[in-house]
Amino acid sequence: MLDMFKRPEDPPEYNVLYAIPAALFLGGYGWAASQGLSEVHQAAYLAASLCCVGALGGLSSQKTSRLGNNLGMIGVTGGIAATLGQLSPSSEVLTQMFTCAALGGGLGTLIAKKIQITDLPQLVAAFHSLVGLAAVLTCISTYMHDFPTLATDPAAGVLRTSLFLGTYIGGITFSGSLIAYGKLQGLLKSNPLLLPGRHALNATLLLASLTSGGALFYCPTMETGLAALGATSLVSATMGVTLTSAIGGADMPVVITVLNSYSGWALCAEGFLLNNNLMTIVGALIGSSGAILSYIMCVAMNRSLPNVILGGYGTSSTGTGKPMEITGTHTEINADDASKMISNARNIIIVPGYGLCVAKAQYPIAEMVKFLKSKGKNVRFAIHPVAGRMPGQLNVLLAEAGVPYDDVFEMDEINEEFSATDLVLVIGANDTVNSAALEDPNSPIAGMPVLTVWQSEQVIVMKRSLGVGYAAVDNPIFYKPNTAMLLGDAKKTCDQLLSRVKETSV
Repeated sequence: MLDMFKRPEDPPEYNVLYAIPAALFLGGYGWAASQGLSEVHQAAYLAASLCCVGALGGLSSQKTSRLGNNLGMIGVTGGIAATLGQLSPSSEVLTQMFTCAALGGGLGTLIAKKIQITDLPQLVAAFHSLVGLAAVLTCISTYMHDFPTLATDPAAGVLRTSLFLGTYIGGITFSGSLIAYGKLQGLLKSNPLLLPGRHALNATLLLASLTSGGALFYCPTMETGLAALGATSLVSATMGVTLTSAIGGADMPVVITVLNSYSGWALCAEGFLLNNNLMTIVGALIGSSGAILSYIMCVAMNRSLPNVILGGYGTSSTGTGKPMEITGTHTEINADDASKMISNARNIIIVPGYGLCVAKAQYPIAEMVKFLKSKGKNVRFAIHPVAGRMPGQLNVLLAEAGVPYDDVFEMDEINEEFSATDLVLVIGANDTVNSAALEDPNSPIAGMPVLTVWQSEQVIVMKRSLGVGYAAVDNPIFYKPNTAMLLGDAKKTCDQLLSRVKETSV
């Protein structure tokens, strides 16, 4: 993660600059703790929380993303140090903690080194499932540990509420994330599983969870309380399956952000249980930021969040008739023709999609862009908010290939520029450039904001075939008179384009 956004021009000592705040933070904390200052623990929690807040601010922009990433690691490391200093665990407990941390860290390092950028959505979904499972186990173990004092604790009502919420949200996050992983990995069908009476089923499961939560307040013994928590976890896990199974593959970017929000709120509930201000603050940050991002993603798809969570993509539209019938023939070109178009254009916009991720074609494209800019051409990238399988996936992909941050624009920043563009190169994108969203009121994606690439003078669409995208909706731009189709594997085609463009421009 440290080098995820590292640019070629960054000096080797760049990471050292970020290690200095961490060293100062931990060194200052160690000194204060050695002096017996009891307030230092809360001060450390506050400092760690501020680092996490700063991390979110840094991650909001590509230019400051590395700073945000490092601030987050400093905050989490400081929070762990503060917790150990406050609890002062025995050597046996400390050994157990470091053994588990070493095991988890080793597995995480191994997975991170093997994972490809294209598999990040699956990785995030899998990790979210672990967060949900941890929340459930923490709530159950906390109940077992604190049960003797719950009867006399003035805050028992708040603690029991936190126990229920942590278990309920954790259960949904655990199973829902596993279903999302299965769909993203291709182990499960991406089509929505629309069970008969699924809304009534989900309402029944919700009622059963609330009943179990209510019983938790009146359990006279630990055994009955554990039974109530166990029932809550099982019912919520079942609800996670029914909810996520009904969501189609095209909605997976939103599902990822929703599950991220769920994991944050589960962490927040754990913070209340453990009386840990840092966990509460960080959980609230993750939960609220995930909810806000989910809203932004839904706006970008012209959907409402309840519509995404409770139904499958493409099951309804804003119109009442049949979708428009697409007529006409497409124009097909080869790499030589495409390279001539690129060489003759002065103002070029590249629109990448998930096909670019799968083909790992970002490197030849980045090299071609660098060459074209050296020839005085204006080349930019346009990114749709839901491009790829998770938010920001394509931004990370382009940054990994060394594309300058200033050349990458979001849809709202560049959509009005297409009418003044000589050439648009669409690589592996389909749904995010589908003109049916604006031209056909009966289309399943009607009203969805898209990149209006067809308004440019010339469009080249690079795809494997004329098939539909993830949303299973035909794209009329394939048949427009100013569109040329360059069919084939994106990696091979981009390599050919790179060599042809260099030869043509000599």
